[in-house]
Order: sequence, then C-alpha cells, then structure tokens
Amino acid sequence: MSADAEPPAHRWTTHVRAAGVFLVLAILVTGLAYPWFVTAVAQAIDPSAANGSLLRCPNGTVVGSADIAQNMSQGKLGPGLFWSRPSLTDYNTTLGADTPPGPTDPALLALLNETLAWMRAENATGNTSPTATLPFWWVAPSASDVDPDLTPSATLVQIPRISVATGLAVAALTSLVNAHITEPPLPFLGVPFVNVLELDIALLASEGLC
Repeated sequence: MSADAEPPAHRWTTHVRAAGVFLVLAILVTGLAYPWFVTAVAQAIDPSAANGSLLRCPNGTVVGSADIAQNMSQGKLGPGLFWSRPSLTDYNTTLGADTPPGPTDPALLALLNETLAWMRAENATGNTSPTATLPFWWVAPSASDVDPDLTPSATLVQIPRISVATGLAVAALTSLVNAHITEPPLPFLGVPFVNVLELDIALLASEGLC
C-alpha cells in the first residue's frame, strides 16, 4: 500500500490534531471550568472561608486570616497581646518546616528548653518562677508552624503579662478569653480552642487601638 493510500486514522497529522484538541479541552476544563465551578460553590456555601477567612478590625482594616497564626510578640504592642504557639519558621507560610520532634524524641526536650529559656527572658507569662507549669500548647510548635489556635489554658496563662503591660484587670482579661473559647461540636471531635488573632483584635478594640 502506497503512502497516498494510507488510512486517515494512521496519518501523523491526525494524531497531532487530536492531541491539540485534547490539550485545548483539558485547559478549558481544568484551567477554567473546574476552578470557576469550585469557586462558585465555595462562594455560595461559605463566602468568608472562600475569600481567605479574613479578620478585620472594627474600622474595617484587614489584619490577617483566621487560619494563619502571626508573630504577635514583636513591636511596641507585643507585651500587651496574646501570643500564638512558637513557630520554627517565624510564621512564614512560604517556608517549609520539618515536623516537630515527637514525644519520645530527645530533640523535643531540647526544643522545649530553648523555648522556655526564651519565654523566661521575655517574661512571657508574667511568672518568672523556674518551676512554673506551662501548657504544652504554649511552649511547643504545631505541625504546620502556623496553627492559629491555642487551648484555653495556654491562653489564660498569658494574662498576668498582658495585665501588667496594659493595665487591664485580670478579671476583665479572663472574661475576654472565656468569651472567645470555641467548643468542639462534639467532645470526641476535638478540644476547646481560642483563635489568637480574633482574641487580639477584640483586646485591641477594647482599648480603642483597632
């Protein structure tokens, strides 16, 4: 059989044309149609989460996301704010971090001792006693390094420092923390937690600073 008599299905131009059509369809479906569909569904179900779970001051200024922790210990307001869990990447979402050491890893003790030394130097809890018992969530980094939440105990332990820095009464700060505790939908689905950034926004708003 001569080349001129070759069936159309066997010609290289047919395969190139089919590949081109498939490529265009793939771009349209995966690059345009699917993202548009997912975005539309997300906006309809939960527009706040779809837009990044942004948190704003009462004046409307965006200060961050409810899903990402920030370094609240820096700056002139730092001593008077609740701080997030320690971060091995300084809360940088563009940096990958190794998973923190597990409970049986000797490196965990070294990491905790380093964190405790820093906290004592910064008077992080307002209690400089070397025998003070601190919640694990307050001294250990999370797996993601940007966990925005703390347990209530890890939040309440910071009140003495904040009270000294701001002049606010311990009772008022305790009430503020208790008002921002989120309970799990069912006891076996998690633990109570406090979103640190949401709490700090409320704290700043109460002082007229946000």
